[in-house]
Amino acid sequence: MRIRIAVFPVAGLGTRFLPATKTVPKEMLPIVDKPLIQYAVDEAIEAGCDTLVFITNRYKHAVADYFDKAYELEEKLAKAGKQELLDVVRGVLPSHVRAIFVTQAEALGLGHAVLCAEPVVGNQPFAVLLPDDLIWNPDGPGALSQMADLAEAERASVIAVQDVPLAQTSSYGIVDTDEFSGRDGRIKAMIEKPQPEKAPSTLGVVGRYILQPGIFDALRRTERGSGGEIQLTDAIASELDRQKTLAYRFQGTRFDCGSHLGLIQATIRFALDHEKLSSAASSYMQKVLDELAHDDGPLQ
Repeated sequence: MRIRIAVFPVAGLGTRFLPATKTVPKEMLPIVDKPLIQYAVDEAIEAGCDTLVFITNRYKHAVADYFDKAYELEEKLAKAGKQELLDVVRGVLPSHVRAIFVTQAEALGLGHAVLCAEPVVGNQPFAVLLPDDLIWNPDGPGALSQMADLAEAERASVIAVQDVPLAQTSSYGIVDTDEFSGRDGRIKAMIEKPQPEKAPSTLGVVGRYILQPGIFDALRRTERGSGGEIQLTDAIASELDRQKTLAYRFQGTRFDCGSHLGLIQATIRFALDHEKLSSAASSYMQKVLDELAHDDGPLQ
């Protein structure tokens, strides 16, 4: 079955980006002219999802406001004849797509956030996208669309992975797989954030999942781990004998926008690729690099 539902866990506090995230959710931080959450939503819609489930907390209203209809703004733009801007505002969510917001009452981890989506998801496969991971593939389909094709063809769960440095395995869920065929291989073990000496591979799980509804029972059985949180990786690992689960090396570039450097890298890359800004952005960046290389003093 083709996935139709995408789940977006957006209840985190974004403490890495304080003080900005004191009032602005990290998912609303902009990459050039769109917030992070918009890139993830666009990827889900491209993959065929028409029901978007946002798992949020009671304090975060900005994400819901962003996807809500802005009557006053639209009216002003229409009266001013600013049709291009009006289309941009109305285009954040296509008319055939619905957004549902579910409150996560306690911050009990990613696994718990996914479990909160069960009343909406029901008994069908679904996607989970972490907006922190911005995956850019300008010359082909998005990562989730690639994964959806594989999941449908193989009747399997699919987890996005990428090769990570051995020294960084303790920052990722790490998978052990049977031999890869092309871009995918069947997962036989998953370990949450192992130390390098205990890592079965250097294939790190990144923020794209296609899961079967059996994951909800697995999450209910999963004991709380570090920090009292329910780990999604642990629940997936407990299902590997019952549910065929594939690791997939996606085509595209991942930007870890949960970090300052990743957010900067994504901004630079998207600015250089922007239809209206690329030339000016490229010229300015070259100017800065030249000034730094020649140590010409403070930038103007």
